[in-house]
Amino acid sequence: MKNREILWTRKKQPTPSPRRRPGSITHCNYWIPAFAGMTKRVRKRLFTRPSRIQNEEVMNGAECLVKTAKDLGISVCFANPGTTELPLVVALDTVGGIRPVLGLFEGVCTGAADGYARMLQKPAMAILHLGPGLANGIANLHNARRARSMMVNVVGEHTTWHLASDPPLAMDIESLAKTVSGWHRTCNSAKRFAEDMANAVNAAKQGQIATLIVPFDLQKEKNVEAAVVPDSRGKQSIHYEEIKSAAALLKKDKKAALFFSHNHIGRDALMAAARIKQACGCDLLTDNFPAHIERGAGLPDVMRIPYLPEMAMDMLSKYEVFVFIGSKEPVSFFGYEGIPAYYLKDGQTRFHLSNELQDLLEILEALAGELDAARITDAGILASFQRPKIPTGALNSFKICSVIAALQPENAIVVEEAVTTGVMYYPVASNIPPFSLLTLTGGALGQGAPCAVGAAIACPDRPVINFQADGAGMYTLQALWTEAKEGLNIKTLICSNRSYDILKLEYGRLGVLPETCASYLTDLSGIDWVSLGKGMGVPSVRVTTAEELVKELGKALDEKGPNLIQMEL
Repeated sequence: MKNREILWTRKKQPTPSPRRRPGSITHCNYWIPAFAGMTKRVRKRLFTRPSRIQNEEVMNGAECLVKTAKDLGISVCFANPGTTELPLVVALDTVGGIRPVLGLFEGVCTGAADGYARMLQKPAMAILHLGPGLANGIANLHNARRARSMMVNVVGEHTTWHLASDPPLAMDIESLAKTVSGWHRTCNSAKRFAEDMANAVNAAKQGQIATLIVPFDLQKEKNVEAAVVPDSRGKQSIHYEEIKSAAALLKKDKKAALFFSHNHIGRDALMAAARIKQACGCDLLTDNFPAHIERGAGLPDVMRIPYLPEMAMDMLSKYEVFVFIGSKEPVSFFGYEGIPAYYLKDGQTRFHLSNELQDLLEILEALAGELDAARITDAGILASFQRPKIPTGALNSFKICSVIAALQPENAIVVEEAVTTGVMYYPVASNIPPFSLLTLTGGALGQGAPCAVGAAIACPDRPVINFQADGAGMYTLQALWTEAKEGLNIKTLICSNRSYDILKLEYGRLGVLPETCASYLTDLSGIDWVSLGKGMGVPSVRVTTAEELVKELGKALDEKGPNLIQMEL
């Protein structure tokens, strides 16, 4: 169980006894029997605050670990620590240089680390409490793995000699970590802390989740020397023979698609892709849920694959040639009877130009050069500027998407987890001022609010819009508290349709009748987001019409700090 701060209310004693001095641990209204038998030495060890590091080259294991992380560029730590991570918490103070951010649920911490990494393309750190803490954070670790986000998880473990007794919170942490980690290790010696952490950070910089498991007693071990392993990050080199082959395919008089997927599809990469499109007439495609893509006027329009498999197959059927860059061949989100897992058919040419460890911009620039696409001369290649018209009347999905796109400021960061309500947002927002879009990469609900927290901390000068479904939002609503505590400039827009509409859609595909249990188990009636938001310290309002949404969203965008708007459909 996690340690909680114990508050004592002391009262004046008329005649203090020799055994209970004023100010001692036993001199309090609320006597804790467990402390009664403590020796003076034990009490001192438990309650004395450690001094700051005097010699940073000689420290305990936790301090060595934190210092190594700081030296390799980690500057923020999203934490929900417990007893086995207390030395790490103390080390954040004694070492300094890493900003601690508290999440009230581990899924908030892992989702925030994901959002931070997506925006800055640098690793964030998360501190998690034993196996259950890692398990609580695993849904958003799944999303982060699919996004190829840079993240280092530090998971506390029981004292080494205590594990054999099988304490209540003990479990196989490493096996759990394997499911979402590209790199994982259990530290078995404090003398290896620096090396292990350095290797974890370097693995994260390769677009992996790295999980380091650190026993409590090794964190406290003293006289650990700092020995930083050099930063070994480096993208894999591109193969120019493959560039030439891809260019030859695109030059053919066939309908072609350039399909790219990366954890960061930035402006420069998009402009290189636009030059390729101009040179050979190919279309630009990406996944249904891109991790981070730049959008808006002045950029080429990249088409997303539709969610529904029939629509996706119809869209892709018109292409004869596919050149994949850092992307796998697209597959159906779920398996449906009578529908193939893979969307492409026999006879459609597939060419995989690169993998995810190669630099997207470098590849696109090389491909553009091979196609002699020096600069953009056709203005029609790029999206022109046009805000959508502001609607009126009762809210629906299209009106909500239109209002957001009409009002969102230039350079905003939009985290979209609106699920069914947000389907129209991507095309509606194609011509508005440039912005960054982060989506639900792995399909595990509860990403939106934590991801917005991480994005806001990564980019404090940019407004963040969390476009959020009510069902998905309930998974990690604790993120609202972190928004308020940190004063983050996040505007949370809740699509309140009071149901799991995506499940209704899927049940309908299966022929499930609405009067069955499916109706009961998709009903979300009674969730009051205004009360929930205010209870977390976030100013919150409810709107039912487009006019009200325009008014309240405009006010929220003019203010700094968090706001929540419950949009009732």
